[in-house]
Amino acid sequence: MQKKRGEDPRSPPPCQSGPVFWIETSDSVSRLYQFEPQGQLSVKVVDDSRPLFHRMVESFQNKFFPSGYPYSVNEGYLRYTQFRALQHFSSAALSVLSTQSLLFAAGLRPTPAQATAVSWILKDGMQHVGKLICSNLGARMDSEPKCWRILADVLYDLGTGLEVLSPLCPHLFLEMAGLGNFAKGMAVVAARATRLPIYSSFAKEGNLSDLFAKGEAISTVFNVVGIGVGIQLASTVCSSMQGKLVVGPLLAAIHVYGVVEEMRATPVNTLNPQRTAMIVADFVKTGKISSPADLRYQEDLLFPGRLIKDAGNVKVGTALHTIAKPSKLRELKEIFPNEKFILNNGTRWTDMILEQSATAEDALRGWLVAAYAANMENSMHKPSSGVLEQAYERMNEVFSPFLSELKSKGWHTDRFLDGTGSRFAW
Repeated sequence: MQKKRGEDPRSPPPCQSGPVFWIETSDSVSRLYQFEPQGQLSVKVVDDSRPLFHRMVESFQNKFFPSGYPYSVNEGYLRYTQFRALQHFSSAALSVLSTQSLLFAAGLRPTPAQATAVSWILKDGMQHVGKLICSNLGARMDSEPKCWRILADVLYDLGTGLEVLSPLCPHLFLEMAGLGNFAKGMAVVAARATRLPIYSSFAKEGNLSDLFAKGEAISTVFNVVGIGVGIQLASTVCSSMQGKLVVGPLLAAIHVYGVVEEMRATPVNTLNPQRTAMIVADFVKTGKISSPADLRYQEDLLFPGRLIKDAGNVKVGTALHTIAKPSKLRELKEIFPNEKFILNNGTRWTDMILEQSATAEDALRGWLVAAYAANMENSMHKPSSGVLEQAYERMNEVFSPFLSELKSKGWHTDRFLDGTGSRFAW
């Protein structure tokens, strides 16, 4: 590495000297680093003797991956990106076939003007209705972004499938195309609403905007490629309805497979009921805390509300009036008067109701109490009146180191995302 200064070292104070610059040579590449007068650092390649292939790979990485990759993102980003590309490619190709089918079903030749008219009538009508309905489910999407992202693509494929099938029943063209766009409208809202929490789980150095921009760049490229392939299919294999019935389901299957693998690779680091139960179960069994990357492939993306026995079979968000009578609620609250949760042990599961201002830390405290109490009852083979108090004492003994390690693993404990679950104000 060579290092130079813009002015003679014997010149007056730094504030009067020229810009500071130096040249670093690494892997056959020489780069000029220079501090601008405003304090910004600029980097310029002055010599690059690497093979053309290596330069093309770096250029691709710079355009489609965040700065500093792979050190600036969390684990799983590459796999997520690969299947995101596959998802957008297959979706774009399928959309070409559905548009062609819509035009044929409407008895139109696929000219740009007519395509615009059909799009305006259907998409700006029924699609907006779907968007409005789905917009009321935002809290549930915060809690389970992976599940809703998968559901969004399933809805999109269902809508596209109705459009592809519309030529088979042209007398029901408006109904089928309208329902298709209704499903697509819901899919668009769900996909956009879950995009931010998914990208946030990969951000490692405050580079969320960079992640978002590069992710959209990859989506755009593979959408264009998919449209090109779709046009080719529409003019050859899929020029007949029989061809569409074969290729359409295949593209839809690839599309859903891609998004499922994307979500499995995403290490979401916020706490919801499922991830909290998994963390508590691992901790109670092994004394260790799993990181977001450890849990990502263990999450149930189809049935996220399942109960986990080792975590005390805790169920969150049940309406307060369905759990106990008002006279019993005071008794439940008095068991842990200083806590922001209420536990009610039932025959099949333990209900936990959180106070309105409860955070993820409060939910973790309640969950640990329920898990320890369940383990104690299982070891004694019969219920005991003092189990909750013993479990509470055990929780207090381990909670501080438990919480510290949880945060060090990258979990966010400031909010507990329980969807639209009921909470209480005492």
